[in-house]
Amino acid sequence: MSTGTHDQLSRKEREAMEVLYRLNRATAIQVQDHLSGNPTYSSVRALLGVLVDKGHARVSKPEGLRNHVYEPRQPVQLARKGALNRLLNTFFDDSPSELVANLLDPSERRMSSNEIAELQRLIDAHRDKALSNANSKEDLSQ
Repeated sequence: MSTGTHDQLSRKEREAMEVLYRLNRATAIQVQDHLSGNPTYSSVRALLGVLVDKGHARVSKPEGLRNHVYEPRQPVQLARKGALNRLLNTFFDDSPSELVANLLDPSERRMSSNEIAELQRLIDAHRDKALSNANSKEDLSQ
């Protein structure tokens, strides 16, 4: 059983995984309700079976329930990091600052002052941690 990247998934498989991440746990009927193109129940069951076989999802049948329940194998935080790393690598030459510059482009979207303040807080915390780590390494080398 592989736990490969989402790059190895078809468009429909990725869409189903997005639904599972959004819902956290879902039956085939619930996934079907969120997929584009009005797929049949049997095609959704087959799609979820492929995701289980590929190691991206797991299935269980909780006691007292009629339907199987599907959930992602990988925590959403880990999946986010992988997706963000692929995005950075593919479109932003591995540059977080290029990504942020694109996010801050006012012609693309308007950020609220609260969102800007939160970004600034995160940047300040990251800078403080980087400076602290640099100072600790300097102290060890002396």
